[in-house]
Amino acid sequence: MKYVCPKCGMEYGKPGKCTMCHVELVKKGSAHLHHEGHAQHHEGMIEDFKRRFFVSLILTIPILVLSSAIQQFFGIKIIFPGDKYVLFVLSAIVFFYGGLPFLKGLFEEIKNKQPGMMTLIALAITVAFVYSTAVVLGLEGMVFFWELATLIDIMLLGHWIEMRSVMGASKALESLAKLMPSEAHLVKTGKDIPISELTIGDIVLVKPGEKIPSDGSVIKGETSINESMLTGESKPVGKKKGDRVIGGSINEEGSIQIKVTHTGKDSYLSQVINLVKQAQESKSKTQNLADRAATWLTIVSISVGTITLLAWLYFGKPLAFSIERMVTVMVITCPHALGLAIPLVVAVSTSLSAKKGFLIRNRTAFENARKINAVIFDKTGTLTKGEFGVTDVISLGETERNILFYAASLEANSEHPIAKAIVNEAKNRKFAFGKIQKFLALPGKGIQGEINKKQVKVVSPNYLKIENKKIDALTRQGKTVVCVLVNNRVIGAIALADLIRKESKEAVAKLKSLGIKCMMLTGDNKKVAEWVSRELKLDDFYAEVLPHQKSEVIKKLRAKGLNVAMVGDGINDAPALVQADVGIAIGAGTDVAIESADIILVRNDPRDVVSIIALAKATYSKMQQNLLWATGYNIFAIPLAAGVLYGYGILLSPAAGAVLMSLSTVIVAVNARLLRVKK
Repeated sequence: MKYVCPKCGMEYGKPGKCTMCHVELVKKGSAHLHHEGHAQHHEGMIEDFKRRFFVSLILTIPILVLSSAIQQFFGIKIIFPGDKYVLFVLSAIVFFYGGLPFLKGLFEEIKNKQPGMMTLIALAITVAFVYSTAVVLGLEGMVFFWELATLIDIMLLGHWIEMRSVMGASKALESLAKLMPSEAHLVKTGKDIPISELTIGDIVLVKPGEKIPSDGSVIKGETSINESMLTGESKPVGKKKGDRVIGGSINEEGSIQIKVTHTGKDSYLSQVINLVKQAQESKSKTQNLADRAATWLTIVSISVGTITLLAWLYFGKPLAFSIERMVTVMVITCPHALGLAIPLVVAVSTSLSAKKGFLIRNRTAFENARKINAVIFDKTGTLTKGEFGVTDVISLGETERNILFYAASLEANSEHPIAKAIVNEAKNRKFAFGKIQKFLALPGKGIQGEINKKQVKVVSPNYLKIENKKIDALTRQGKTVVCVLVNNRVIGAIALADLIRKESKEAVAKLKSLGIKCMMLTGDNKKVAEWVSRELKLDDFYAEVLPHQKSEVIKKLRAKGLNVAMVGDGINDAPALVQADVGIAIGAGTDVAIESADIILVRNDPRDVVSIIALAKATYSKMQQNLLWATGYNIFAIPLAAGVLYGYGILLSPAAGAVLMSLSTVIVAVNARLLRVKK
């Protein structure tokens, strides 16, 4: 196994720190190295444009001083033997050094048969340089050296600013790769080892304030974990024995020991990075439209530039003037802003969604989320917690405290879901437990025992054949009801059901306020579904539906003209998730690779569905704004560049055209960075 420095790329035979950069080495080919290397490459390109800009800018000063047009403007005259050759040499350096990225880009675009921004810039500066060189060598006309130099300066500056914006848009993704700590405390040896050496089954110690080194489950200790950078959960999450933890999250309180369950590319963080990267690289219909528009704009630019040259020559203008108009047209119509209009918004929105705890796998489906007018929720594990809990305590002569005291004391030693739910409710209310004697199970009926010398029973209503309006009403709702007896006297009853999430009510209310229909699709019985539907004020529900039948329900709703989003757990809801316009898997936790879903919610929080729709609308709006600006400004800029207002004394120079083009690119980049989700 080889290890590599993510900063300088130097290879080593064993783990440790780079002797030159003093940063932690990573395994060759690891995800962390890939993203570090990508960031280093991008930062290197930014530095390259910055360096070329300043060198070219410094050389532009003597070029301006030696240019006759500038001298005439300021009313000065600087002439010395060979001045035009000095001007030529300085301009040649600016052309070949400052213009090299654009010249390279020209060959790449021609090689890929995709002429675009680099083609236009390279053609413009090449025409200006070749023509000016010919004038120096004896051709009649005027040189464009100062226009050439300022044009390259402005283009380099524009690219430098633009690339910094792109880097900023991708920072959230790169920061994810840096969340992992470099070492872990291995319990078996008591030594610290690089996280790259962790294997599944290893037990590691995590101290307060340290980062979790890998995905795993808590086997010892209790603490609270800050998962905000990973799941968007703003509050620390309590963790105890048996709970899962995510690598990269921060242990805030007690020391814990965790058993490693996922490492490397299988870890939650690596999967998130890969999903985000795939989403940023995937293209939607809007992006394909922008790409086609950019290609056509390139063709239009070259065509209009050629027509402009021929038209001015036809009207008797000098070759120098005509070339200047052509160069200005080609510069100002560069489809740079158009090429960035969508990708920058995609980068920002994908990174923003990952920080908020939802991961986009399908860009087209995500864009379609803005048109959603019906959301279908699965019940178990989506609208509800997927676990039994106490919903009602009915008093029939005793206080709730006494009812739960007797029931929880008797159920304390049982592993039955009903027993665990009653015990948890008593613990949550901080009720005491009594000592049990003469415990006895009553098969098919319940349990009994002696507490404080009193005979206590917890049994089903059917065993008693009790008649009570409250109990009957709860039974009709599909809830499980148990009765508590003390000395053969019924003192109360406890109703249990799959608990509805508190977040579900808020999510449904917000969606309905947006005019979106909210429905439920469940395999549970009609009584339970009706109760959940009534509690959440849903528009409709479908009960007792088998997994393979769920997709048929979605199909029928779409046939009615509804744009449907299906929200489920990604397992038995897979067919419905695929059938829906937008499939959303909720509560993915560390298992983020759910193939059937278009969007994956990390948290078990239905309110994130509202955030998805809001982000989709905001993203599409930004895309429209950028496309409108990137294409719309050409309507005014191209005629000005061609010289239609020349008769009124209005004429854009190539440098002014470059300023306008660069400005449009910066506006598009800044507008993308301003993408936010309304709360």
